[in-house]
Amino acid sequence: MDAKTQPDRSRDVSQPLDKLGPDETLKANSDYLRGTIKQSLADEITSAVTANDAKLMKFFGIYQQDDRDIRDERRRQKLEAAFSFMARVRLPGGVCTPGQWLKLDDLARNYAGNTLRLTTRQTFQFHRVMKHDLRTLMQGLRDVLLDTKAACGDDTRGVMSTVNPDLSKLHAEVYALAKQASDHAVHRTGAYKEIWYGAEREETDAPEEPFYGRTYMPRKFKIGFAIPPSNDIDVYGQDLGFIAIAHRGKLKGFNVAIGGGLGRTDQSPKTYPRLASVIGYIDADKLFPTIDAVMSVQRDYGDRLDRLHARFKYTIDEKGLDWIKAEAERRLGFAFKPEQPYTFTSNGDPLGWVKGEDGREHCVLYIQNGRVINTPSYPMMDGLRAIAQVHKGMFRVTPNQNLIIADIAPEDRPEIEALMKEYGLDQFETRSGLRLNSMACVALPTCGLAMAESERYLPDLVTKIEAILGTYGLKDDPITIRMTGCPNGCARPYIAEIGLTGRAPGKYNLYLGGGFHGERLNKMYLENVGEPAILEALDKTLGHYSRDRKPGEHFGDFVIRAGYVVEVKEGRFFND
Repeated sequence: MDAKTQPDRSRDVSQPLDKLGPDETLKANSDYLRGTIKQSLADEITSAVTANDAKLMKFFGIYQQDDRDIRDERRRQKLEAAFSFMARVRLPGGVCTPGQWLKLDDLARNYAGNTLRLTTRQTFQFHRVMKHDLRTLMQGLRDVLLDTKAACGDDTRGVMSTVNPDLSKLHAEVYALAKQASDHAVHRTGAYKEIWYGAEREETDAPEEPFYGRTYMPRKFKIGFAIPPSNDIDVYGQDLGFIAIAHRGKLKGFNVAIGGGLGRTDQSPKTYPRLASVIGYIDADKLFPTIDAVMSVQRDYGDRLDRLHARFKYTIDEKGLDWIKAEAERRLGFAFKPEQPYTFTSNGDPLGWVKGEDGREHCVLYIQNGRVINTPSYPMMDGLRAIAQVHKGMFRVTPNQNLIIADIAPEDRPEIEALMKEYGLDQFETRSGLRLNSMACVALPTCGLAMAESERYLPDLVTKIEAILGTYGLKDDPITIRMTGCPNGCARPYIAEIGLTGRAPGKYNLYLGGGFHGERLNKMYLENVGEPAILEALDKTLGHYSRDRKPGEHFGDFVIRAGYVVEVKEGRFFND
């Protein structure tokens, strides 16, 4: 579309509500997300909330779920489903104090089934929280200055920031900006305090949502900050990505990337993953106006009729990248400068001990699929609590579901190291390169979208793949593998060198050829297959890789060069 051409506005916020999708009417009539949530929470007859309130509660970081392992049995017994709730914390950049960790641990033990989960957006999730415990959980988070605002819903999700275990001054500066961006873009409604903290409504003449308005965003909107050479946040998977440009360790500004998004729907060919497109460079002092300008373009022009087509990536592909860029520039009052050079070398975590610029120590721990739990052979939860009780620095959740014990004074390292050894937290020293670069979404039994196992299955599948790797001498080679229980992109499977998305119980699509640095989508290699076919395909491709790879060549690059899949170019439709 030419920059001067007026776009079709028949499906956006300019239209009357009765011409748009039902979720737009729900948001508009919700009294800024209040709905009837208070009444639903007070209803003791059911362990659920109403369908409309369940949608509105997502804006407060809360999903209603049920235990699908026992759903059919309860239905046969004519019982209500075993409803519970997932609550996701807003934690920009993944930074957490030891005091906050101890509170999270306490809340998880008392109200969330004795487990915490680290997510692929650098935060924590509580699972299996009962309705009558939700307010207690939320108020417990408030006690340590945490909340769950906008962790879900049609708004700005948790803001991500590259985690560097060396913790340079540059990383500290960009993290601070990421935190400010989260506070800047979060919704303002007083409903949060009223519903969860019991506060009285404050009457004001000012707009309650000066940016979002009554109908918020068309769909979720994700923002992330990357600092080359690490692309651990997968910046090309963000709706709005900022790639830091520095000179001699000092931040100059950011390259701006727009339109990333990794979700798709199997039965809807019009849905596809898309990598973000870099549209130019801004100086650091233009960051917040740029956030407002880009978000407002999506707010005003995004599809509000079809939620499957409502993400920013579809707005860009429908209106045209040049038009979207020009409209953002018009709102900014200046043009983007030319893109500045940068290089990514990895999107993984450098596990183990490192020393920072200031001489302090940091240790990146491997947390398989982000699940923090106690088992008889591996009391991880107890071990991390023991460390939090003595640690004087910070914790940092990584975008790869791992955890950094950060800011350790050299004299305190022996105590932390002894606790790690006592509780078996030093597993990164013995794990394969594939396992250390694996990620999975939660999937069954709690996610309502899951069609197959993911978190509970991937560790066993990796064990079987490790046998293949051992045969070919590849056990220590870093290869990214990511699995989801459905086509959505929660574990970013479409960027992995090996991606698996659930189609049915025990059946998956197998994708190959993603970029090791997160710069390239993968391509479907096998559709709707079970474990034997997956292992056979990986035995063939990994064996070939071990024989014919070039020095330094990654597996994702090799399968393209060897002709197993065709390269997917940046920004191209997944179905091309």
